[in-house]
Amino acid sequence: QVQLVESGGGLVQPGGSLRLSCAASRNIFFINFIGWYRQAPGKERELVAAISGPSTVYAHSVKGRFSISRDSAKNTVYLQLNSLKPEDTAIYYCNATYSVGPDWYTYWGQGTQVTVSS
Repeated sequence: QVQLVESGGGLVQPGGSLRLSCAASRNIFFINFIGWYRQAPGKERELVAAISGPSTVYAHSVKGRFSISRDSAKNTVYLQLNSLKPEDTAIYYCNATYSVGPDWYTYWGQGTQVTVSS
């Protein structure tokens, strides 16, 4: 089992930056996939960025503005949000998915609110 705790959200003006953190309760080296998702009011949850091994992926809408990274020593994954726009306003969730033999497990954090507004 993995507990995930997100932090770093808040209110920021358009064009500003935030760094979100996702602290995991176990060694993230053994986690196959860690992703950041977001859900805006009235919309479905969508994948924003993910990291799996040496690979990263980004949603088209955030490519070039957001950056995902990890610190294995701290069991933490970060999402750097730059050049923020009002449409980035959402609750941001961290997800960890891993396999143990043939079984797959997925866990979610509680989310952190990001509000972009002047």
